[in-house]
Amino acid sequence: MSIFDDMRAQITELRPVRVFGQISAIDGQLLAVRGLNASARIGDWLAVETRSGARIGAEILRLTPTEALALPNGPRDGLAIGDRAEHRTARGIAPDDSWIGRVIDPFGQPLDGRALLCGPIQRALHAPAPDPAQRGRLGARLDTGMCVFDTILPVVEGQRLGLFAGSGVGKTMLLGNFARQMQADVVVIALVGERGRELREFLEDVLGEEGRKRAVVITATSDQPPLTRRRCAPAAMCVAEHFRDQGKHVLLLTDSITRMAEAHREVALEGGEDASLRGYPPSVVHQITALAERAGPGRDGVGAITALFTVLVAGSDMEEPVADILRGVLDGHVVMDRVIAERGRFPAIDVLRSVSRSLPQCARPEENARISEARRLLGAYDRAEMMIQAGLYEKGTDPLVDRAIKVWPLLDGFIAEAASGGIKQSFARLARCLEPPATPPPTPKAARRA
Repeated sequence: MSIFDDMRAQITELRPVRVFGQISAIDGQLLAVRGLNASARIGDWLAVETRSGARIGAEILRLTPTEALALPNGPRDGLAIGDRAEHRTARGIAPDDSWIGRVIDPFGQPLDGRALLCGPIQRALHAPAPDPAQRGRLGARLDTGMCVFDTILPVVEGQRLGLFAGSGVGKTMLLGNFARQMQADVVVIALVGERGRELREFLEDVLGEEGRKRAVVITATSDQPPLTRRRCAPAAMCVAEHFRDQGKHVLLLTDSITRMAEAHREVALEGGEDASLRGYPPSVVHQITALAERAGPGRDGVGAITALFTVLVAGSDMEEPVADILRGVLDGHVVMDRVIAERGRFPAIDVLRSVSRSLPQCARPEENARISEARRLLGAYDRAEMMIQAGLYEKGTDPLVDRAIKVWPLLDGFIAEAASGGIKQSFARLARCLEPPATPPPTPKAARRA
């Protein structure tokens, strides 16, 4: 793209007629604006100019016969009755190929101190998902750089996975591993409501220079207004769709859907919705499911978006509203456990509570057999673990548990192991864990020393 395309994109946004209204009331967080009812629509933006010359954006949430009710996207300090409000259309985002390697905000503005070109096409923030009758099927299995995701929890092109985790269990590091190592043409990362000081750490330490070369990072920190935080994940989806429509395979990492839902709750409650789902408004269901449906395979012959959505679960409550809504529309879920993290195994994945719905189709029969065997042995150890740790289990009581005790340290290490030779080598490593070599009997000399 040339600078002239950027200029043309800006020129198309110019309007020969500018429409202004006037603030008639300030009710709580909402601004009541008169004079816009002939042109205002839900979701449109206003540029409010205070008498001191400051400009504040606001989004229209409600319309009455005489007024437009808008939520400011920032502090209300300085606003007064009679201030002018210019009507703008709904704010989309115009991605461009030059955004790769850049850090931007949810409005398409650069955050890394360098100029940013806009693409020629303005994309609607809440675009519809591809026509389900014309969508492609899930694609080939992907190299992930981690043994557990190459084998027991495989990821295929166009799959949508949920990552359910509490705070401090290694979720960010796992996302960084995906961003650096998973097979993809472009990586789009949405950081919703993250702590501001952690952005640079994520870019430099977790993502690294190699990861940034193929990534677009969209971020809205925790101190940003709820309208900005709510835009972050849909804006990242627009960027992912831009590259998908070019036939590319896009990896979309969104952290987290929970913070997006919390921002939507703030906006929706101000807009007059009632809280019903443990404090969340009913519209949060559509907000989450509509976003998730936009990911996945595109139309036949077009690219695909492989998506990973994280959910913050307090106290491992998988039935809380956001987790329950998202789990029902995804193609698998990965659960991270604090107990596993506390004993020092990372990624702290609870394999028995995690599932990839790309199985069994994405694996060969012999590979499915090894995956089933690994799950069977992990399950047997899990059921007997309390007795084993307490010293109450006697060897020989159950042959399956005896074998599980023997292979459990190998399988536990396998889950934390980085893949070095691709999917084939990962399955070979899993086979060695399931059938470890027998311990040779001690030599007579060794036996005498014992």
